[in-house]
Amino acid sequence: MSIWILLAVLGAAFLHALWNALIKVGTSRIGAMVVLSVAEVPIGLAIALPRPAMNTEAWPWVIAAGCTHFFYKSFLVFAYDRGDLSRVYPLARGAAPLAVALIGAAFLADDVSGPQYAGIALLACGIALMARGVFTDNESRHLIPFALGSAAATATYTLLDGLGARVSGDAIAYVAWVFVADGLIFTIGSLMWRGWGVVPMQPKVWVVGSFASLASYGAYAISIWAMTVAPIAVVAALRETSILFAVLIGWLVFGERMTRDKAIASGLIVVGIIVTRL
Repeated sequence: MSIWILLAVLGAAFLHALWNALIKVGTSRIGAMVVLSVAEVPIGLAIALPRPAMNTEAWPWVIAAGCTHFFYKSFLVFAYDRGDLSRVYPLARGAAPLAVALIGAAFLADDVSGPQYAGIALLACGIALMARGVFTDNESRHLIPFALGSAAATATYTLLDGLGARVSGDAIAYVAWVFVADGLIFTIGSLMWRGWGVVPMQPKVWVVGSFASLASYGAYAISIWAMTVAPIAVVAALRETSILFAVLIGWLVFGERMTRDKAIASGLIVVGIIVTRL
């Protein structure tokens, strides 16, 4: 993996942490996620329609990814209703890289070296330590099954997207159409589930949500592009450094407590990044 791909994936990690932070601001979590999802549709169409048509073999991957994103977002909303950004985010994102690495080793043709797997393991240890406060600091343990559900969905759509982008012949168009499918499926599903009352009416919420959607697209597109030129498991692991950014945002913006465990976990994550570069 070149240094430019590494920096691009780290930039995607920051954007991912940013949009997660934005959905915690100003309205209900489900309302914020609906706004973000509605904004995904025109963003995706604006990017996809001018581009050449994708390979038709990619469409089942697009639909499967859109459905998986519905479960990812739903679990994430429930978890954020029960915990802080700096606790939910590490647990929700942290279980995915090892699952992707193990499945990738068994079923994919990617060439992942021993040091890269060691780096993935270090990242996972740092992430697990980051989430330790759920058990030791009397925080709500009700967030755990929802955060783990989000992690399972993350591992699933990571594999779907990496393979689907390769089949599509155009990673940018693929991501854009997944955005459209994701936005439509989550919005329609939420309206059927919660009714029209779930839609926020404040203009500021729509501005913030649209910005969050743009950040989400940037994070998503960069990561999927990287998976077409680098091993999926390594990109997935590096993308989870968004946890470090989320913890910093939680501390500096939301006033969440920065503990010694969080600082140590941050160090492990940085070491994991270095090891994946060996």
